[in-house]
Amino acid sequence: MKENFDHCLKLVLEHEGGFVNHPKDPGGMTNKGITKRTYEKYLGREVTEDEMRNIPDEDVKDIYKKKYWDKIKGDDLPSGVDWCIFDFAVNAGPSRAARNVQQFVGASIDGVIGAKTINRITQYPAGIKGVIETYTAQRSQFYRKLKTYNTFGKGWDRRTYKTREQAIELLY
Repeated sequence: MKENFDHCLKLVLEHEGGFVNHPKDPGGMTNKGITKRTYEKYLGREVTEDEMRNIPDEDVKDIYKKKYWDKIKGDDLPSGVDWCIFDFAVNAGPSRAARNVQQFVGASIDGVIGAKTINRITQYPAGIKGVIETYTAQRSQFYRKLKTYNTFGKGWDRRTYKTREQAIELLY
């Protein structure tokens, strides 16, 4: 939903936290959920660790809006579903997040959310809450297959199920 972006951004920033540079994290150096590679692509140049540590909030918001929210058509998704897909897009990429929902709603699995995928979401037999529940289960299964699950799995599971709770709250 269009009016949900600022709220969902606040939630994702709570999940992402601050600066990290874990040696086993394939994303590498990250701050507020923005990887060094993503920030460099956004700025069109290399960035230093100091720049990563001090990434401006305006840049963070712009990156999340353009590279994640807009890519998953967050303004057009039902409330709650927008949050689930946005949070997973931030964590695993917009294409993966889109394919996750397309797989179980019966849309073409192309990694791009469009009108047909949105229609399938809104017509899902178990309703919007069912979309959220199934999406959560699919997301959890995805993480369990990753080779870094033993290192990051507990955090991913906690985040996934917290996102589910928050998404359901957005329904009412």
